[in-house]
Amino acid sequence: MALYEHVFLARQDVSNQQVEALTKEFSDIIEAGGGKVAKSEYWGLKTLNFKIKKNRKAHYSLFNIDAPPAAVAEMERRMSLSTDILRFLTVKVEAHETEPSAPMRKGDRDERGERGDRGDRGPRGGGGRFGDRGGDRGGFRGDRPPREGGFRADRGDRPPRDGDAPRGPRPPRDGDAPRGPRPPRPDQES
Repeated sequence: MALYEHVFLARQDVSNQQVEALTKEFSDIIEAGGGKVAKSEYWGLKTLNFKIKKNRKAHYSLFNIDAPPAAVAEMERRMSLSTDILRFLTVKVEAHETEPSAPMRKGDRDERGERGDRGDRGPRGGGGRFGDRGGDRGGFRGDRPPREGGFRADRGDRPPRDGDAPRGPRPPRDGDAPRGPRPPRPDQES
């Protein structure tokens, strides 16, 4: 028989008891097909990265299955017909993991601390691969006096460019007709 890992997502509005009933139902299908479910884990109600069939959250469950392919195909067929199942994925593996799966390992999250494991990167802010910025990303600089004269006032006196001269009225272009007052519209005549 082949080894599989199977994950399914159930709708957010089903209860935990209904998810357990679905788990039992699909386990029975595998056992009726001549296989067995080596491990079953309920990962909980988790937020999805994108909506699936108008659901923002889903109940996640994992099976480690040792069964013939026909039993797995029957379970997947029944899942595709179920309105409570949003998605499922079955992967053939060489061997099952004996320890709890990654979402179930609470110890890893506790060891990392509040902000996660940063390894050898050190604390946030300053340093890094772009040199020591001192935490300043621009914007208001309290250590500099404000510039006089607005934007680009630090250039000092420079000769004016061709486009720097004050502009007068625009010369008329072809097709420009002199504009006068508009005639009143027929529906607004007084």
